[in-house]
Amino acid sequence: MQKLPLKLEKRLQKRIEDNSFRKLLPSANGVDFFSNDYIGFSRSRLITDNALKISQQSGGLNGSTGSRLLSGNHSLFKILENQLSSFHNSQAALIFNSGYDANIGFFSAVPQKGDIIIYDEYSHASIRDGLKMSLANNFKFRHNDLEDLESKLIRFSSKKPGSVIYIVTESVFSMDGDMPDLIKIAELAEEYDARLIIDEAHATGVIGEKGQGLVQELILESKVFARIHTFGKAMGCHGAAILCSNKLKEYLVNFCRSFIYTTALSPHSVAAISAAYRFLDSDKDSLKNLKENIKYFKLEVQKYNLQDIFIESDSAIHACIISGNTRVKLAASDLADNGFVVKAILAPTVPSGSERLRFCLHSYNSKHEISEVLKVLGNFVANNK
Repeated sequence: MQKLPLKLEKRLQKRIEDNSFRKLLPSANGVDFFSNDYIGFSRSRLITDNALKISQQSGGLNGSTGSRLLSGNHSLFKILENQLSSFHNSQAALIFNSGYDANIGFFSAVPQKGDIIIYDEYSHASIRDGLKMSLANNFKFRHNDLEDLESKLIRFSSKKPGSVIYIVTESVFSMDGDMPDLIKIAELAEEYDARLIIDEAHATGVIGEKGQGLVQELILESKVFARIHTFGKAMGCHGAAILCSNKLKEYLVNFCRSFIYTTALSPHSVAAISAAYRFLDSDKDSLKNLKENIKYFKLEVQKYNLQDIFIESDSAIHACIISGNTRVKLAASDLADNGFVVKAILAPTVPSGSERLRFCLHSYNSKHEISEVLKVLGNFVANNK
């Protein structure tokens, strides 16, 4: 086996020195306050059984055999895309293998040379990687700062004829758990003739009456150019979809490289998404329980006087700032020793000084578990000032 180049060895050594070295570990044991399985769908026997039933009925138990433009366009794709369009009130939907594939594919294919992309500085890595591949010029605006967004819209509103402005944000931010003022952003997009793109990854299954996402909860579907919904989080499956107009879907099928040049999801994976959405459409308890737990968690944060170190959030994600890679890893270790799994988010994933414990709440967490994990956290903070 050939040796790793010295410059790569040095990069790894730097990670070790910064106490930010990543490695693959076995699944953690303990009370789950770290997974994206917000409403427990990944552990649902009913969804699993229905996915198998759908697969068997459609003859789709084997692999996909190729890309969707070759041999992989199983009949289940059309069924699921129609199902998603109906559920999310969209003209069309196009399935991708992951949220990462959807974002890099969209941003590398749609904005063209001479176009302008203005994106929230806290946008997910998949969005930022897609922007690096885009021919358009891109500029970030301060996180959820609409004055800064508008100043950049004013700056670029005198664009060249034919140039398009795109505004990019998320409905729930993965590291902070907060949400933007989408109504105001949609108004700015309309005022400055910009196309609005919303990543709904952490809102899917969580935000809205039936988990349809923030865009639908605010009735903004007609004001959004494209929405990205992913299924590997609350839906407990894998894959993603871009919700858009029929014409944009046709464009993506023709020009989106991460769609064109990859093997399609297996029919069973597609069936699992369909089964999860059927359950989401009829389930009355999972989302209700999650929302109750979010309210209870926030009350307990107040009870233990921890509000000053938590970022305000009404989503399933609650970030507790504990600065420094070493200190936040100690906090996570202390929680683990007490039976609670909460992941430490380290620099450089987040800016240095904003390292945090990222609490993910679920429909299946008990009130006792929530109280106890915050009690342990409160003791750690008090003893490690």
